[in-house]
Amino acid sequence: MVPVSVIIITKNEAEIISRTIAMARLITDDIVVIDNGSNDDTVEIAATNNCRIFKADWHGYGANKNKGIAHARYKWILSIDADEIIDKDLIHSLFRLDYSKENVVYDIRFKTYFGSKLIRFGSWGRDHHIRLFNRETVKWTELPVHETLVLPRSTVKKTLPGHIHHYSVRDEYECREKAIYYASLSAKKYYNSGKKSNYIKLYLAPAFNFIRNYFLYLGFLDGVEGWHIAKNSAKNTWLKYHYLENLECTDTKRHYVKHRLLLNWTE
Repeated sequence: MVPVSVIIITKNEAEIISRTIAMARLITDDIVVIDNGSNDDTVEIAATNNCRIFKADWHGYGANKNKGIAHARYKWILSIDADEIIDKDLIHSLFRLDYSKENVVYDIRFKTYFGSKLIRFGSWGRDHHIRLFNRETVKWTELPVHETLVLPRSTVKKTLPGHIHHYSVRDEYECREKAIYYASLSAKKYYNSGKKSNYIKLYLAPAFNFIRNYFLYLGFLDGVEGWHIAKNSAKNTWLKYHYLENLECTDTKRHYVKHRLLLNWTE
């Protein structure tokens, strides 16, 4: 075993979580599952596989990952989702790693799947994330979506050999639904941070997103799956700025109503 705690956040992942846990169990005796109200067999499967399970209200991906880190036995954290499975090459890398350098974080390459098909091109074919770090120096931002790690200036980033296999979506329907769901979360994040929608972001950004994924990154070589990914990625870009524009309009109307009420009261 290595001195690493594996943190998994879950909701209704019974279909795959046993495979995720089985590979994580090859490197550690500490697997922490933060569950957000699963109503399938996710929690039962995790308990059967000797995970430590904590139920938490949903406050965003970053916040729930930080809750898991707080429960970890070890300082080193491998953060994965329930639909992400570490492979044998990565396991070998983890056993050879020097864990004495707390200022180092490790970037891990992903192999991402559409159903059972490995996606080799487009943005999915280039995917990689920092997922191994020391909790004494690093933590997640507590954003509702697209959480990132807060890295000190002294941080050194290295890439680990091996991959995390991400079983992202089962079919085109789930791909589309995820695009819509994450667009809504992104719009709220942008709105809360003061970011504004405009013509370029609404219309040019989605077009460029599609061209980059499908043509520049050769997404068309992934066949119909590459088409669905590029199309729904562009849809996500348009929707998040469309939703942001709606939030801005609602806010403007609210301020107008308050202004008119104030004027009426003072007349």
